[in-house]
Amino acid sequence: MTDTGADTGTDAGRIVVGVSGSLGSLAALHHAVAEARRTDAEVLVVLCWTPPGEELGYRRAVGPPVLDAGRDAAVARLRLALDEAFAGCYAGVRLRCQAVRGEAGHTLVRCADRPGDVLVLGAGRARGLLSRLIRPSITAYCVRHATCPVLTVPRPPLQRDLEALERGYGFRELVSGN
Repeated sequence: MTDTGADTGTDAGRIVVGVSGSLGSLAALHHAVAEARRTDAEVLVVLCWTPPGEELGYRRAVGPPVLDAGRDAAVARLRLALDEAFAGCYAGVRLRCQAVRGEAGHTLVRCADRPGDVLVLGAGRARGLLSRLIRPSITAYCVRHATCPVLTVPRPPLQRDLEALERGYGFRELVSGN
């Protein structure tokens, strides 16, 4: 994906923000841009992706068409996240965007490697023990492994409300037998 702002080419601190398109990641993106306006820092927006075939337990190698399709889909998701977050109005902020192939936690830690960087993440969904065992928390991984400060932006109230509705709706279906 191309840059939407000028690259300073310096090792000055950046605000690196991980996005996925979720409400939590969009809240983190808003927080990162607000902080960049305040500090005149560059924002590096990173969307991490893995192609089919790199999931746990998959043994076949993926070919170039699959990789190209995965990258194109990731770039489209990144553009959509930026459009949903700002509707194209992020003037006054140096903003670079990258769709990076790799597991989210490891890739974000690797991207936020300069002195003075800050890594900004949205808090994920509330999850149960089994879910955390199968897919560990990206935020927890980054807090443990990052060499820079990690800022976690709380879930927005809308996300909490939607999760509560999902839980309630699922419970009603379970009770009624539908």
